[in-house]
Amino acid sequence: MKVLQDGSILSARGFQAGWSCCGIKSTPGAPDVALVVSERPAAAAAVFTRNRFAAAPVLYDRSILPGEELRAVVVNAGNANACTGPRGLEDARETAALAASLIGCGPAQVAVASTGIIGHPLPMERLRRGVEDAFDALSAEPHAARGAEKAIMTTDTRPKACAVEAEIDGKPFRIGGMAKGSGMIAPNMATMLAFLTTDARVPAELLRQMLASAAERTFNRVTVDGDSSTNDSVFLLANGESGATVPEAGAGREAFQEALLHVAGELARAIVRDGEGATKSIEVRVAGALTEEEAQLCARAIAESQLVKCAVGGGDPNWGRVVCAAGYSGAELQPELTRVDIGSVTVFRDGLPTGADAASELGGSDVLIRVHLGAGQAEGAVWTCDLTKEYVDINSMYHT
Repeated sequence: MKVLQDGSILSARGFQAGWSCCGIKSTPGAPDVALVVSERPAAAAAVFTRNRFAAAPVLYDRSILPGEELRAVVVNAGNANACTGPRGLEDARETAALAASLIGCGPAQVAVASTGIIGHPLPMERLRRGVEDAFDALSAEPHAARGAEKAIMTTDTRPKACAVEAEIDGKPFRIGGMAKGSGMIAPNMATMLAFLTTDARVPAELLRQMLASAAERTFNRVTVDGDSSTNDSVFLLANGESGATVPEAGAGREAFQEALLHVAGELARAIVRDGEGATKSIEVRVAGALTEEEAQLCARAIAESQLVKCAVGGGDPNWGRVVCAAGYSGAELQPELTRVDIGSVTVFRDGLPTGADAASELGGSDVLIRVHLGAGQAEGAVWTCDLTKEYVDINSMYHT
């Protein structure tokens, strides 16, 4: 597998992207509509938020995916089209129908996604213009991907993209993607928006299985603030342009799954690194658990502890906060066998503090916290970020 320099959602062959500025975002002139089009019908699958207040685009997309002939995804930022009732669902359908009429396909061959403030109807007059302008700007050139990456951002400070190339039976294929996410990040599917493309040939049901597995091991293992959004969606389109075919089992499937995991993992970790107000990315690894589920339970409790996140943000290697979170996580552990490492320094072992100073391990932008529970052999990991005053400032001014 080879990571592609400056890889993007257009690294996979047979896809185009366009973007436009239509005034949905509050910042004048900011790009806020993106359109990704497959030049041929593509198998497609998605995983969605489990929030019971799922946004209108999620409800619409659930009705058409997985499918074998998707042609496009339309995305708008600045308005989530969530908690908008029947009108919201009708607006989602109209958006898909408009894009379909421009592309020359059926409305059910177009998925939609939205992100932004909830509770406000989409400004459809602006969005119609934005979709038309994005269609007119369609291109397979790198600049189109870069524009689309910016168009889907809300509180993000930077775009997020990745692509790789691998082989099946000597035939190269590519997987590329882009994502947005900075706040309201807590895995209960894939807490953000992500769009993945591949030029491999994959049946829709197999695509769904592999996407669900990848999301569980990547997007569902990141958390910024413990809030799961109404719009979370991850899409994967496979148009077969490369001629490489993913089999139901064997080395070919494993090669595709590995490539998919890499792209999804890079995008997921990029979201954590860009967490609202974040200055540090934190990886929490838990070993010695009875089961993988309990390892994940413990890792998530530590990663979502506001006290742990604040301690890291302040450069305080407070092992007590880590031990406390592990203790209430619900995972089985042996206190007298538990160990905590911050970076390369063991700060807690055999139920007692070691007295070692790990402050230097918190000085960089990446922090590693390792915990061994002494109860079994299972492992797990969750990625998060520190909690800072800037996070409070951002979210105290983000109106519904």
